[in-house]
Amino acid sequence: MKNLCCLIAICYYLTACNSGQGKDNSALKLKDSLSSSLVAKPLPKQEYQHYRNISKRFFDSLLPEHNFNGGILVARKGNIVFEDYRGYVNPVAKDEALTADNAFHIASVSKTFTAMAVLKLWEDGKLDINDTLSKFFQDFPYEGVTVKMLMNHRSGLPNYVHYLERYKWDKKRVVTNADVLNSLYVMHPPLQFTTGKRFSYCNTNYALLALIIESVTGLPYKTYLENTFFKPLQMSNTYVFSPEDEPRSTPSFEWNNRKFDFEYLDAVYGDKNIYSTVQDLLKWDQALYPGRLFTQKTLDSAYAPYSFERPGARNYGLGWRMTFEGNGKKIIYHNGWWHGNNAVFIRLLDEEMTIIVLGNKFNRRVYQTRKICNQLGNYTVQNEEGESTP
Repeated sequence: MKNLCCLIAICYYLTACNSGQGKDNSALKLKDSLSSSLVAKPLPKQEYQHYRNISKRFFDSLLPEHNFNGGILVARKGNIVFEDYRGYVNPVAKDEALTADNAFHIASVSKTFTAMAVLKLWEDGKLDINDTLSKFFQDFPYEGVTVKMLMNHRSGLPNYVHYLERYKWDKKRVVTNADVLNSLYVMHPPLQFTTGKRFSYCNTNYALLALIIESVTGLPYKTYLENTFFKPLQMSNTYVFSPEDEPRSTPSFEWNNRKFDFEYLDAVYGDKNIYSTVQDLLKWDQALYPGRLFTQKTLDSAYAPYSFERPGARNYGLGWRMTFEGNGKKIIYHNGWWHGNNAVFIRLLDEEMTIIVLGNKFNRRVYQTRKICNQLGNYTVQNEEGESTP
């Protein structure tokens, strides 16, 4: 009997080892496949120098050394043509210069990951973006809200960033995603407008999307993103923030050097709370071309406009902002702003250009980065855009 037990134990051990190896090999194959597809063909020297000169002149003028604290990257067809790091991890102490490995809070640029994670589940047949939220949250108190409406900000749900304070949330209690969901049941704040009627940018939408990802996958949001995006793409300096990460996270500062401390809204994820680098975001950009992580159909859905109530060039897709030019060209981008953190992530699909700016000391000029599009292609960007309209 003793020998039989030992034999069973050994067989179990070998089976577990073999199973683990199989999973590792599968993950390695995925990683190797993606890595090979993301290798950029070198640019001709003249082309490289052309785009480098444009980028250097633009950012030296827009974000001079003395008033910008962060990282800048411009790439053409996956080739970095300009990269620069200006300032310090702590711009007050000035004791550690920023490098390529310093991860910044990318604020609402996090929404691009959340939206694409949902679209990955949709592509894999694990959810339907036209499902209503009652499928995921029992007796959800707002009828007719679909997953897609969360993604394109047409749900009409109120923004937890605003209503929690209005409803006297105890600021000594750190808010979680579960708290955001529960507050809709308990506080039942009124809709901003009839569900589906128009666009209104709202962080609540993406906090709920993160919970839907967890419900469908049975994994923490953080783990799903690591397994699906960060690890396969070798985004080694990218992570979803949790309060335990505070000691290692790059701090943020107001324009006047006042440091932002951790506060009660800082634990909610999905709408924000991803930390990344400009180099890692370039890997993310390169993965978002057809046949790499997603099909053309899925990407077309992500980059399509969904709000037409107001005439204009601006619109919102599924996790992406966009500006339409009169000549049929389109700028795909997302901005971010949380505390002192600024983020700009721009993709010019026609030119295969990527422009990324991340900073941890508030600087409004960062949002004028889109003007470089006029020099990189046939675009006519004039003014910076806020976050209030498509």
